Amino acid sequence: MGIFNRIGDIIKSNVNDLIDRAEDPEKMVKQIIIDMQKELKKSTEALGKAKTSERLAKRQYEDAMKVSAEWESKAKSALQAGDTELAKKALAKKVKADEDVANYKEMYDTISTQTEAIENQVEAVKAKLDEAKSRQAMLIARSQMADTKKNLAQSLGGIDSSSSSEKFNRMEEKIIRKEAEADAFADIAGTDSGNDDSDEFEKLQTDSKVDAELQRLMAEMGKNN
Repeated sequence: MGIFNRIGDIIKSNVNDLIDRAEDPEKMVKQIIIDMQKELKKSTEALGKAKTSERLAKRQYEDAMKVSAEWESKAKSALQAGDTELAKKALAKKVKADEDVANYKEMYDTISTQTEAIENQVEAVKAKLDEAKSRQAMLIARSQMADTKKNLAQSLGGIDSSSSSEKFNRMEEKIIRKEAEADAFADIAGTDSGNDDSDEFEKLQTDSKVDAELQRLMAEMGKNN
């Protein structure tokens, strides 16, 4: 998206400045590749951080699912012991755990999508850098040839006014856009569970979910017996 556009502007600015001031095109081309390698290193490090965050989000999601399963197991045990009230308390915890599962899954999905996008961009930069390296010798040779042509034209009293423009266009077309540090992740809002008895309406909703879970569990256990 905007990442490559910004990098493109940076490259164009740097290349333009180098072409205007550089006396040695070979050094200029080498420096551009060095700069691209530095940016690739930064983007690779950013990808590593993104993957770390992705693994953390996945672990939180899996832990939340385990908590939900544990509370359901406790509710079953309470029903087997004939303690309906204790089962309802366990199911209330399960309802809360299920909400955490949904939140962590959304977080994990978002981070996974963004990490994949960053990884694809890094691979694209690597490919372009490899291409730039393979064309380095040709670019230098063309630059030297253009200088020779210009010098010959000047020695004959002619001035090749298009030489610099042609070199710039050739460089601009072949040098890839570098990748910059970008926001890898969306702001992830924390989950605030609130106070169970601070809002009567919320309590009614929770009780309804608990009753539904209780009926489901009792029916399920009735089939197993």
